[in-house]
Amino acid sequence: MTLAVVASRALSGLDAPEVAVEIHLANGLPAFNIVGLPETEVKESRDRVRAAILTSGFEFPARKITVNLAPADLPKDSGRFDLPIAIGVLLASGQVKCDDIARFEFAGELALSGALRPVRGALAMACQCHAAGRAFVLPEASAAEAAVVAGAEVYAVRSLPQACAFLNGLQPLEALAQPEAAAAPNYPDLLDVKGQIVARGALEIAAAGGHSLLLMGPPGTGKSMLAARLPGLLPQLSEPEALESAAVLSLGSQGFQPSRWRVRPFRAPHHTASAVALVGGGGDPRPGEISLAHHGVLFLDELPEFDRKVLEVLREPMESGVIHISRAARQASFPARFQLVAAMNPCPCGYHGHPSGRCQCTPEQVGRYRGKISGPLLDRIDLQIEVPALSAAELQQAAPGESSAVVRQRVEEARLRQQQRQGCLNAALQGAELERHCQGDEAALALLAEALPRLGLSARAYHRILRVSRTIADLEQAERIGRGHVLQAIQLRRMMPGGA
Repeated sequence: MTLAVVASRALSGLDAPEVAVEIHLANGLPAFNIVGLPETEVKESRDRVRAAILTSGFEFPARKITVNLAPADLPKDSGRFDLPIAIGVLLASGQVKCDDIARFEFAGELALSGALRPVRGALAMACQCHAAGRAFVLPEASAAEAAVVAGAEVYAVRSLPQACAFLNGLQPLEALAQPEAAAAPNYPDLLDVKGQIVARGALEIAAAGGHSLLLMGPPGTGKSMLAARLPGLLPQLSEPEALESAAVLSLGSQGFQPSRWRVRPFRAPHHTASAVALVGGGGDPRPGEISLAHHGVLFLDELPEFDRKVLEVLREPMESGVIHISRAARQASFPARFQLVAAMNPCPCGYHGHPSGRCQCTPEQVGRYRGKISGPLLDRIDLQIEVPALSAAELQQAAPGESSAVVRQRVEEARLRQQQRQGCLNAALQGAELERHCQGDEAALALLAEALPRLGLSARAYHRILRVSRTIADLEQAERIGRGHVLQAIQLRRMMPGGA
């Protein structure tokens, strides 16, 4: 045989298109050429493959070797094509014999010793491989990640010789089993929060309906403490949600840890993060923090300290739940259905309105500080509440609150009602679905009609108040939205000027 074809996968955003690795051996002066739009790291695989084949005890053909990565117009990057190229060379030279090679796909970077190194995006590739009805052969360090795909046939190999022995039928391998869901993470308990009844209630509403939340208050009042407890109020990810979240995480620089299977992500980027770090991008587009937080929580502490241009890029994905990245040569789309929780101080020194009277900021300074957050962005945040400073006496006299387990049970019940009624969380309701499922009684509608002009509410804010009202009603197991639900939703949105 002088021609071999081995299947592999490229990465294009969250998609993993199939790549046919074609290897042809011809007579002539020894040469090794790779064609098919390979990038630098793919071109360098010539040296890695040659060294790995020789150190693994095989013979490297002294012939003219041509490797074609098809389709030719799809950019190919990274070292994931090392293993399929090496397998193809050994197949074409007759050193590996496998009659059903078309049943397998391969990906893996080779060390010069023949050992295999992990590859990025193993889970995203495994999803497409399973859909195509093939088995996937991967480095041992990446196979566990790919095995989370239900029903996928994934084989883990440590080296090129082991992969060849498996294909030759000399060393049978067992397909990896899907990992079990991780034990419930030890999240901080809401029981630790003293007082702050309004903030605790807002956190429960945000968890129940998937709403975004902004916490404002002096330093030390518990804003970050509250935000850290939100994941503990959220139910475990469902199988489809977990697969989507894990597929995105597998494309990130840190990859996906199988021990985090079905655990909601919690991302907290520093305020020095760039727009690309937040929403994704690069010459080879990769997911940013908003996509890595898909089906989880994105916590932005010290919100006004973020560059305003960075914050403005959040506006579109907060509405659509997806981010489209366009570059001159490539385009990619990543899901970004995240729950935003932000925290900020009320002024530059942080003590505006504090009982101690320590704040010396002028009204102009306070206005300029809060003005770093644009009105359109605030308009997209459902709940905006103040977390006031509590005195020592108030902290000591505060009655113990409910634990995260108790609140999570109510949250799960409210989410179940939403799924049974409309098939999604209240925060995701749009258009006709919003009008159909957010029905209010006459008193509630009258209050909304009165509040709209008096508070200067935008149409977007009007709809967001409806969604929050629906969530409050779900927590109270009410069929229709009442006046009290609307009033509470309005009160939880009137913290900052321009935030209505």
